[in-house]
Amino acid sequence: MSTLTSYDPINRKPLGNVPITEPAEMPAVVLRAKNAQKSWSALSLGERQQQVVKAYEGLTVVDDELTLLISKEMGKDYRRASYEVGGTIQNTAYFAQEIAQALQSESMGREGEMQYRPLGVVAVISPWNYPLAMANNLLLPALIAGNSVVLKPSEETPLVAELFVNTLNQVLPENVLQIAHGDAQTGKALVNADINMVAFTGSLAAGKHIMASAASGLKRLVMELGGNDPLIVMTSADIDKAVQFAVASSFENTGQMCTSTERIYVDERIADEFEQKVVALARRYQAGPWDQHNVNIGPIVNPKQHANILSQLEDANAKGAKFLLGKPHYELPYIQPTVVTGITPNMRLEQDETFGPVVAISRFNHLSEAIERANASPYGLGAVVFGGAGANDVAEQMQAGMVAINKGAGGLGPWVGAKQSGFGFHGTAAGHRQFSQVRVINK
Repeated sequence: MSTLTSYDPINRKPLGNVPITEPAEMPAVVLRAKNAQKSWSALSLGERQQQVVKAYEGLTVVDDELTLLISKEMGKDYRRASYEVGGTIQNTAYFAQEIAQALQSESMGREGEMQYRPLGVVAVISPWNYPLAMANNLLLPALIAGNSVVLKPSEETPLVAELFVNTLNQVLPENVLQIAHGDAQTGKALVNADINMVAFTGSLAAGKHIMASAASGLKRLVMELGGNDPLIVMTSADIDKAVQFAVASSFENTGQMCTSTERIYVDERIADEFEQKVVALARRYQAGPWDQHNVNIGPIVNPKQHANILSQLEDANAKGAKFLLGKPHYELPYIQPTVVTGITPNMRLEQDETFGPVVAISRFNHLSEAIERANASPYGLGAVVFGGAGANDVAEQMQAGMVAINKGAGGLGPWVGAKQSGFGFHGTAAGHRQFSQVRVINK
């Protein structure tokens, strides 16, 4: 049996192994899922809700182990890892109730009813940056809707996923939830299998491949495909609050976050003060191992991603950007807190998702210029505007699925991306219903 090895991102030492699901095995995996789904979908909505909540209650026994695995596998400091685990476990009952309410049949007068029926087998393909939370956001509505699920977790964090699924399966009926470990070939085999839906969080390139592969079977898709989120800072902004947000949003989770602030456009008239305060705050951040005191920036998840960040920094340096803090090159596995100004549209720091602890700043003279550059991206996940009078007008012009004024985007409604940042969405009643088949009954 082939195995997948999980490596410590700090020293690349092996942490453990899990069995790989080879592409040739996938038809059997999906067949088991189909058979299990029949009896699972025959339960009432309330019964499924109760079983899922009970299964998640079992995670309290392994919460410390899950926290430690998240820290070891992806390098997230223990405090942040514990928030991810605690939030997943503690919020389950609330979200399960929200999902069940969203999936209740609706009356259409005396002669009709709108129903939300199971789709069948759902493939959930989840990322490594929030290995528990991101998988959970897709698993919960899929299961409660009456589908069976095959989870394909990132190969960077298989031990977290293995413990998560094994614990839930102590309560869930057999084969309602299965796990398929492996690399991209395992994921492609799952997408190409006889399933009904793919729920995916990951890269734009992988999302385009999934969409093309799913076309022949018209499989339902919910995909969040990353972002390149802009922040516009107006002259009317509270500069201290804008600085605090800019640095925190750029550095949170070591910058390895889909709604991380990737591009900052600040008015020339306040740019000197803004940049000086950004550097002063960024200096307070410390990179290091997850178990070291006062560390809030961890290692980059793997050498490939580390090299990608460096290539963007080196590109910016070669094209005239100025490093206010940090430098264009760092040794593995860390990227120290970095602040770069003078970003231009031809730089990769402006064009691409960096996914690292970098504050990238550009100055503008006219708001129209800032808005145009903010929107000049194939991505459109989140966007933020800091300002007073006129901020609402700027926000209205931002091409993103989640736009916020003087705060972070996301969290209020569904998690939704515009343009190439998303296809479908999840969260809230409208998002939960995407994991079901709408059926109209005329009586």
